[in-house]
Amino acid sequence: MDTLKYLARISYQGPVPATLPGLRTLQAAHLRHVPFENLDIHLGRPIVLGQSFDKVVGQRRGGFCYELNTLFYELLLGLGFAVKLISGRVWGKNEQFGPEYDHLAIIARVEGRDYLVDIGFGDFAEGPLELVLDVVQPDARGDFRIIRHDAQYLLVQKLNNGAWEPEYLFSEQERVLEEFADMCHYHQSSPNSPFTQKRVCSRPTPTGRITFTNSRLLLTEHGQVSETLLQSENEVAEALRQHFGVVL
Repeated sequence: MDTLKYLARISYQGPVPATLPGLRTLQAAHLRHVPFENLDIHLGRPIVLGQSFDKVVGQRRGGFCYELNTLFYELLLGLGFAVKLISGRVWGKNEQFGPEYDHLAIIARVEGRDYLVDIGFGDFAEGPLELVLDVVQPDARGDFRIIRHDAQYLLVQKLNNGAWEPEYLFSEQERVLEEFADMCHYHQSSPNSPFTQKRVCSRPTPTGRITFTNSRLLLTEHGQVSETLLQSENEVAEALRQHFGVVL
């Protein structure tokens, strides 16, 4: 891990204290500069666990959870944070939770407290979420809370139109990267995976969000959404370059 190159990739300057403010700043910088995207899957380029540094940092690309959270975990570890990888089970359109290793996230222990850290889940919290139960945690991306689901799992929820909606289940059990290999392969190869069904590239901005999905470009500013239909692959390529710095 070349820490200096990584920090330059997310436009982070200055010292990086292993504190909660330091973690918040790093997480926000990462989210705003590295998009959540699955474009390699649709180009037939295999994604191999633990081999995304050149793609994300060198080629200035993005990725999905198995890439982004793994790299961020390694960065935090190199900067002196106490971190571990955890498994998540995502709430799906079928209104069921996915299998174990469906999602990869991070728990960081900072100043004696544990926090859920996730820069690989699309439109999710911009800052770390403390592992305290039944407490509303305001964030730049909305209100979140963590509740007890059962004896094994916690559930992170987001408030949407007055209702708490599930994001994913997770346990605090530490995992090793190799445990995610089968689900990483599934999500880039199975027709049932949401990542094989449509192209996505998305990142937050200070006032909203920019999202490319299939042939649409969505710009959200202060809650107002404008949509542009991209008419050709040349227009898609230009939109990816202009809004995300992505060149395929």
